[in-house]
Amino acid sequence: MSRWEELTGGRSGQDYAARFAALARSGEDVHGEARFCTALVPAGARVLDAGCGTGRVMIRLAELGYDCVGVDLDASMLAVAREQAPHLPWFQADLAGFEPRGLGIAADFDLVVAAGNIFPLLAAGTEAAVTGRLAAALRPGGLLVAGFGLDAAHLPVPPGITLPEYDGHCAAAGFTLVGRFATWDADPYDGGGYAVSVHRR
Repeated sequence: MSRWEELTGGRSGQDYAARFAALARSGEDVHGEARFCTALVPAGARVLDAGCGTGRVMIRLAELGYDCVGVDLDASMLAVAREQAPHLPWFQADLAGFEPRGLGIAADFDLVVAAGNIFPLLAAGTEAAVTGRLAAALRPGGLLVAGFGLDAAHLPVPPGITLPEYDGHCAAAGFTLVGRFATWDADPYDGGGYAVSVHRR
């Protein structure tokens, strides 16, 4: 069982969506992840939203002209995504066993985005497998961008992965680190408790 399932019981989709809707109504910017992605690949690029949740990031990218596919394990989150954007492709799958071709999807993505603390919320011990599966979904030269908390102040669960561990999994999967930032606004990383990392296959 993933740390996310342990935390939520797989029933948090509506609550999660409501929280971000309230932030948007209050004037908060809820599209930082999508904006970050647009600086990495041009409109029209194929994007895999790995751990897409309720679809907030992917729906915005699709609105901006990207060819997107969303994958998540949580049925309650996917139900919200499908309700909000029924025309977009949403798939329920465990990232540790994700096989695009098995779902009828071409494994030639230009970008994989894993926002929303995906890696710290995976089932313990599956981080290397997930990194390898995401690498296999990318075309040569494709990018993986992942943003996640590294300490208790930035996570809803105890920290589950360090940056050296994550970089090690990425290196084993054939990735090279090309950039690291402290926020989705691309502020320089300063060793703090949250990091956005960009790796190239």
